Amino acid sequence: MKSKTQRKNEKQAAKKSADKTVAVNKKAAFDYYFVETLEVGIALEGSEVKSVKRGDVSLRESFCHIDNGNLELKNCQITPYAKVGAFAPDPRRNRRLLLHKTQLKRLAGKAAEKGFTIVPVKMYFKGRFVKLEIALARGKKNYEKKQVIKDRDVKRTAEREIVNYR
Repeated sequence: MKSKTQRKNEKQAAKKSADKTVAVNKKAAFDYYFVETLEVGIALEGSEVKSVKRGDVSLRESFCHIDNGNLELKNCQITPYAKVGAFAPDPRRNRRLLLHKTQLKRLAGKAAEKGFTIVPVKMYFKGRFVKLEIALARGKKNYEKKQVIKDRDVKRTAEREIVNYR
């Protein structure tokens, strides 16, 4: 039989290991094929972390760009925390992504190839840190996107027919 402290420690460990997803970029999954994904940290200010905890994040139109040897997240909307006062940061400011220099060089080399780009996929908490999953991606053609929609509709109607058959 486990003691009360053992159960408490197990609960805390389970809570730490569970990732809390804050924002997902569904549009990126529709517009791109993901070649590889990578987990990176993100440099945020204190009030931005509070906004992220509340879920006031939009990755819909955001993208990653390499400037002066740094990978930056651009055009990501983090709504300012309401109780921050007069020193609220710009909601769409460029945010530095934190990764190793070797990872950055490899990613920059692959992204420089024709047709590749770096897109943010999802933002989540890992323990007490805010993490961002980015992907090296290749864009889909319009006819490929139409095929995805068509396949999804066929699958949906088939599932409806199965439910109605019973």
